[in-house]
Amino acid sequence: MTGILSGAMAQKNPFIIHMYTADPSAHVWQDGRLYVYPSHDISPPRGCDLMDQYHVFSTDDMVNWVDHGEILRASNVPWGRKEGGFMWAPDCAYKNGTYYFFFPHPSETKWNNSWKIGVATSKYPDKDFVVQGYIPNIPSMIDPCVFVDDDGQAYLFYGGGGRCMMGKLKDTMMEIDGELKTVEGLADFHEASWIHKRNGIYYLSYSDNHDANKDTEGVKGDNRMRYATSKSISGPWEYKGIYMEPTDSYTNHGSIVEYKGQWYTFYHNSKLSGDKGEFNDWQRSVCVDKLFYNPDGSIQMVKQTTEWGK
Repeated sequence: MTGILSGAMAQKNPFIIHMYTADPSAHVWQDGRLYVYPSHDISPPRGCDLMDQYHVFSTDDMVNWVDHGEILRASNVPWGRKEGGFMWAPDCAYKNGTYYFFFPHPSETKWNNSWKIGVATSKYPDKDFVVQGYIPNIPSMIDPCVFVDDDGQAYLFYGGGGRCMMGKLKDTMMEIDGELKTVEGLADFHEASWIHKRNGIYYLSYSDNHDANKDTEGVKGDNRMRYATSKSISGPWEYKGIYMEPTDSYTNHGSIVEYKGQWYTFYHNSKLSGDKGEFNDWQRSVCVDKLFYNPDGSIQMVKQTTEWGK
C-alpha cells in the first residue's frame, strides 16, 4: 500500500513509525527525489530470521515521506530458501534506464553458508521489481552495496563476519568482471559497507565489532560506524576513524548521501520498539541526521537527534 507520511511524523527520528525498518540504503535518482531502501523487521519480533517484505520510501523535502509499498518478499525469489525470511540489508543502483535492486538471501535451509546476492530489476525506482537471478560464483556473504562511478562503471562491495570484498560488475549488473578482491586497510570491519564519493575522494563506511557488554566504556548499544578513504575505488584504503557512536540498538547499518547541497547519514535505532524483551533489537527503525565534513575532508562525529537537524 502506498501512503503519504505526514510531516509531523517525518520530522522526528525515527522518521518511519508505522512499521519497523532497518539498514537504510539512500539514493537520489533522476526524478530529484531521495529514496530509501531499508530492510523490514517483522512484528511481533522473532529475530533476524523473519525479516522480509522490502518497502521503498521517498521524499523531496526531507520532511514528508511517501511509503511506496512493498516491492519484494522472500516468496518472490524462485531460488530462495523454501522456509522464506532472511531478506536482509539491500541496496539499489541505476544504470542505462534500469533500476537494479540487490538483496542478500539464502538458497538453502542451512542459511548461514548459502547466501546469494539476488538481483531484481525494474524501469521504476519504487515498483514492478522482478527477480532476475543472483550474482554467481562469489562467496556466501551479505550486505551488498553497489556503487556506480562517474564513468558509469558499477562496483559491488559486500561482506560480513569481518571480511569485506569488492569487484567490478559487468554491464549486465549480474556478474563480476574479473576477480573479487579483499578490501584491506579497514580497522575492525564487521559488516554494512557503503561507498560514497566527495571531491574526488572515495569514502568506505561500515559498522564495527564494538560490544558494550564486553568493555568498560559504559556505552549503551554496540556497533559504531567507521570509515576509510581512498583516491581510487580499488584502494589502497586509509582508515580514518569513527563517525557515529552506538545507538540503542545492538546493530547499526548506515548510508551516506548528498541531497540538495546537504550531506545526510541514514542509520537505525530501537527507540520506536522500546524494551520488548528477547528480540527487542530486531525491531529497529530508520533515522536520518545531517553529516558534516572538516576542511581536510574528514567526517565530523554525527550528532544523533530525536528531530533531525536540531
